[in-house]
Amino acid sequence: MTPTERPPTLDPIAVSRWERSAPLASPWLHEEVARRMMDRLQWIKLQPQSWVHWGALRGGLQAHAQLAKTYPGATAFVLENHPHRAREAMKGIVQPWWTPRRWTAAPVRFEAPPPASADMLWANMALHESADPQALLAQWREALKVNGFLMFSCLGPDTAKELREVYAQLGWPPAGHELTDMHDWGDMLVQTGFAEPVMDMERITLTYATPARLLQDLAELGRNFHSARFPALRGRAWKARLEEALGRHLVKGEDGRLSLTFEVIYGHALKAPPKVKVSALSAVSVADMRSMLQGGRPGA
Repeated sequence: MTPTERPPTLDPIAVSRWERSAPLASPWLHEEVARRMMDRLQWIKLQPQSWVHWGALRGGLQAHAQLAKTYPGATAFVLENHPHRAREAMKGIVQPWWTPRRWTAAPVRFEAPPPASADMLWANMALHESADPQALLAQWREALKVNGFLMFSCLGPDTAKELREVYAQLGWPPAGHELTDMHDWGDMLVQTGFAEPVMDMERITLTYATPARLLQDLAELGRNFHSARFPALRGRAWKARLEEALGRHLVKGEDGRLSLTFEVIYGHALKAPPKVKVSALSAVSVADMRSMLQGGRPGA
């Protein structure tokens, strides 16, 4: 996928449906990825005065609590795409009125920050589900101050490769949409106006006692967003055949457990100063002019 294209195999309608119906909880894998992403904060010397948690409910409420401890004086802005997610996130984040921690903790606001005001934006395991990732990156950039930083994670192309192979062997439509490579994410970050992107990747192998437990985990993590997925409902016979195929084809360890791979991509980048092209008549927004005056004139 080139930096100016949308994911070619992702169905936006399926994504929208999942956003409305996804479990109102933080999956275990998301919390684990957030924990590993937090280890990367040691590379960042800037201490945020305000930060944005994008999709906190699915991204990790335990992670939010840890980030609040890491930046105890910073105002947090929690953003959710749907009101029901925001209400559930509020239940998990806001301290009860009677606890002293509520009066000593930094403010938490369940709203968008003013443009160009946040020092950090944290987005865990959200980008791979976006039907228009460059528009989403632009939203993240808009929220940050110049030289504010973005921390994000998402799934990469090798995720559930074993499941994809089983579907192919059975002659079924794809098991999921094609996921973006970390190098393409780096290109898109630069294209959107971020600077100094640093990308890395790791593969996490999860093991399961039964095919049914594996499928249960996948159902909590997401859905098949491929535009060419099977267009109707599947029955019990299909599910039984899938479980039988997974039991036969997936690699088993010495303990007999089934293995499934997740490729996790991590990235961080700075918001670059705005660039203004020189012409006979140039239009500059007030926010960009303020950024240029504070940070020095950008290159043309």
